[in-house]
Formats: sequence, structure tokens, C-alpha cells
Amino acid sequence: MDIHELHGVTPEDVAKAHAADLEVQEKYGVNYLKYWVNESCGKVFCLVDAPNAEAASHVHREAHGLVGEKIIEVQPEVAELFLGGAETNSSGAVLVPGGAAEERDPGIRTVLFTDMVDSTTLTQSVGDETAMALLSVHDTIVRNALAALSGREIKHTGDGIMASFVSATAAVRCATQIQRELAKHAEANRERAIQVRIGAAAGEPVEHHSDLFGSTVQLASRLCSHAQPEEILVSNVVAELCIGKGLPFQDLGEVVLKGFVRPVRAHAVSWQA
Repeated sequence: MDIHELHGVTPEDVAKAHAADLEVQEKYGVNYLKYWVNESCGKVFCLVDAPNAEAASHVHREAHGLVGEKIIEVQPEVAELFLGGAETNSSGAVLVPGGAAEERDPGIRTVLFTDMVDSTTLTQSVGDETAMALLSVHDTIVRNALAALSGREIKHTGDGIMASFVSATAAVRCATQIQRELAKHAEANRERAIQVRIGAAAGEPVEHHSDLFGSTVQLASRLCSHAQPEEILVSNVVAELCIGKGLPFQDLGEVVLKGFVRPVRAHAVSWQA
């Protein structure tokens, strides 16, 4: 997947460039599949099946000269995260699921999960009413962070919240804000401290009846389950999309996640800094 910084370029300009790619790509054994245009931040994301990054760049260079500033090599088993189920128009632009005709999708999604640690044990030790009060604190902190960073709550999972972001950077900053606010709450309420795990992954989830499904959602959920208490784990694509934003990550290498045939590269967000 290549990423372009194209301020001032219109969706029509991108459509023409994509058409030019399709005329050249066979020469280099490349297949440009679809693209997203985010006019507000001047970014274009192109999903491409290519033997290597150089071949993908050669197509852009020969077709129109607009070579991506960054190319993220996506492992084959993770590529499904970007295939999703959204439709594309005749030019290859991804459309907003359930939106108006020809309404272009502004970008790939980052799906985020929070999960309260040992929620069942907590309920048994403090009782239903106190446990519900603590869950309410969690919900308020998470929803305030979502509101501040343009996240969309998808659903409440019982002991956590699932949310979606157009910006991967906003998702990581939201997760950081959540952990820091919960840490402040723990300082003031040592006997009623709340710990959460957070996981996030980027791709193209399938949207149905205002809910999200698919491999992106599954990976975000598995990363959340794999995280330690007070930890934020994100997929490699999320970390790559955040390069240059001043967000500190620790590369954990490949981790084994339930349901995924091969290990997945993960990063921890150093939110205490």
C-alpha cells in the first residue's frame, strides 16, 4: 500500500492517475486494486498487488510521475484487512458503505477495542453496583477521548468499547488519552483502580447495520486480548501510518494471535511518556 501527500489534488485528478496506472501496470507485473482519497488531510492511499515496492513505484513514475512518499509492504495474510467488502466506483475509488451514490470513502479505518481487566472478578469482589459505577467511569473516559479525537463508537461490548477512526494517528492518541486518564483516576482512587487493555488495527472492515466486521476487527480484538493490563497494542500498519507524528512505539516483533495462521507483527504504544 502506498501513501501519497497530495495537497490540492482533486479526486478527479486521482481518478485520471489511477486510470494511467492501469494502462502501464501489466508491464511491471503490478495490479493496482483500489484507492482512497482523503481531501481534508491531502492523503491518497493506493492498494496494490506487486512483486516488490520498486515495481509499484515504477508504474506510478511512468504513468504520471506521482510516486508515493511511503510504501507499506503488507504481509499476504494481512492483505485481507484491506480487501474488506466496500464497493469501488468505475475509476477504482472506494465508496462509503451505505452512502450516497459515488460518495467516496475518505480513508481506511483504524478499529480500536478497550477491555476492562478482570471485570468478572471485579464484579464478584465489589458487587454489582460498585462494578457498574466503575464501568461507568471507564465509559465516560473512553467516550470523552472519542469525542476529542473524532472517533466513532461502534458498540459497547459489556466490559469495553469498540470504536472506529479514519485517522490512525487519532486512534493512537485516543488510546493514549484513555490510559492516561485512567492512570489519573487510579491515583485518586487506589482501592477502585480501573485497568484496561487496548488493541487497534487498520484496514477496511465490512460495515453492516452500523456495525463493523471482518479481519480488521478480528485483528484489533485479538491484539486487545493479547495486551497486558494498561498496555496498548497496535498492528504494524497502524504504527507505519503514524510515522512522523511523534508517537512512541516499541516494536514487539511477531506475536502469535488466536485464529491467525501466522504470527502478526505488533507494536506497543509508550503512553506513559
